[in-house]
Amino acid sequence: MKRLPLLLSLVLAIPASLLAADRPNVVMICVDDMNAYAAKKQYPLIQTPAIDRLKAQSTFFPNAACNSPVCNPSRSSFFSGLYPHTTGAYLNGSDGWNRSEILKQIKNLPEHFQANGYVTWGAGKMLHNQISDEREYAMWSNAPTYQGGFGPFGDEEHQYGSRFRSIQGWTGPDTDFPDVKNANGAIDFLQEEHEMPFFLFYGLWRPHSPYTAPGRFFDQYDESDFDFPPGRLEGDLDDVPELGRLLTDGLHKYEGFDIPREALIKRFLWAYAANTSFADWNVGRVLEALDNSPYADNTIVVFFSDNGFHNSEKERWGKATLWDLSACISMMVRVPGQQARTSPATVSLVDLYPTLVDYCGIPAPDHKLDGHSFVPVLEDPTASWAYPAFTSYGVEYASVRDTAYRYIRYPDGSEELYEYASDPWEFTNRSDDPGLEPVKERLRQYIPAEWAPSTGGRLEVPRDMEKVMRPPTPWDHLKPNS
Repeated sequence: MKRLPLLLSLVLAIPASLLAADRPNVVMICVDDMNAYAAKKQYPLIQTPAIDRLKAQSTFFPNAACNSPVCNPSRSSFFSGLYPHTTGAYLNGSDGWNRSEILKQIKNLPEHFQANGYVTWGAGKMLHNQISDEREYAMWSNAPTYQGGFGPFGDEEHQYGSRFRSIQGWTGPDTDFPDVKNANGAIDFLQEEHEMPFFLFYGLWRPHSPYTAPGRFFDQYDESDFDFPPGRLEGDLDDVPELGRLLTDGLHKYEGFDIPREALIKRFLWAYAANTSFADWNVGRVLEALDNSPYADNTIVVFFSDNGFHNSEKERWGKATLWDLSACISMMVRVPGQQARTSPATVSLVDLYPTLVDYCGIPAPDHKLDGHSFVPVLEDPTASWAYPAFTSYGVEYASVRDTAYRYIRYPDGSEELYEYASDPWEFTNRSDDPGLEPVKERLRQYIPAEWAPSTGGRLEVPRDMEKVMRPPTPWDHLKPNS
């Protein structure tokens, strides 16, 4: 009840020209920890029929990237249109929307759309950050939103050292999972009559661990079919600088069980596939509701993941590295009336805010956006795109990717360089190749000269920081996450 007066006051304050019913609607669907295995068919066993259908109707960006390879700062980047080195939100636990002076002051993406005449509906995993009720009302017309959580977790018998490392086909009702409840809410919203344009954000918690999903998604696979991914290579870290190796965990968490480590890794691949298919099923339900609604012909759909994910490549199970497996995201954008097309543009998550503002014809926000609109690329996938994708994970941990190369530089000045034409899995570090010095020099210019002070947070990989020989950074006082 307390929501109605606020909505009426907002509507009365908006110029009539911004309430036009023919303004495009927006549906954003964000999955958690989904790498490009499915979208780029890098691991063909994984079944994602809904994502496949969407890709066949969309502009697909195989070179898209996150701006931070962990959840909280990644979401800060796309909701604000600002890089982590602008806001200071670098790590999980950074609590940027409450600690960063910039993030506290700006209008984020749903706030800006609501302020410009849109009904905003959101549910699920969104900011990954607690905010005030006042801010939530400014973001969402349906506030307070249902958030849910990572559960349900597997029972102790199905856990491998942690409840987050549990693998179990669920026998309870589907609605035990927040993703299902939130998809139901999105479907209900799409079946309602809307006189004002709408902005819908559906945030899934899967395929993030724990690897629990309704049992049928495990049953559709045979665990014995799963082998190591093609990007896994023994000795792959031999040519990686020390600070890069320290971003991995050596897969030690998968040792000491009654199943050999190599077999357990393959079991986790099977479970990751089940979680991915479960996420795909929920995505498909929401898209089907949209396609069966009166809004299908006037709605832009943006599907993406918040970051990539290593499934044992480079001795890592997780994200939080500067390599392609962690930085590359699944991104596709469906514009009404278009057919399947692929763009090589190295767009990134900070580009979503300016793109949606541009596409929907609403004024730019008051704050200067770091990203750029890729509407011209949606109109013509061959259009030039002059901006490499930039990813960071902490102060001066920088990764720059164009269509041909990835350049990585660490705080101590050590480097990596990979050439994708000959090395798509980044096996060979060519930073010492004198013939590629011009490439490094060209990509270095996209590394910022100034980095905002960190708002804090936690590291994803435990390590003894005092043994790391490097210049001091805001990470030094942080307690590593176990």
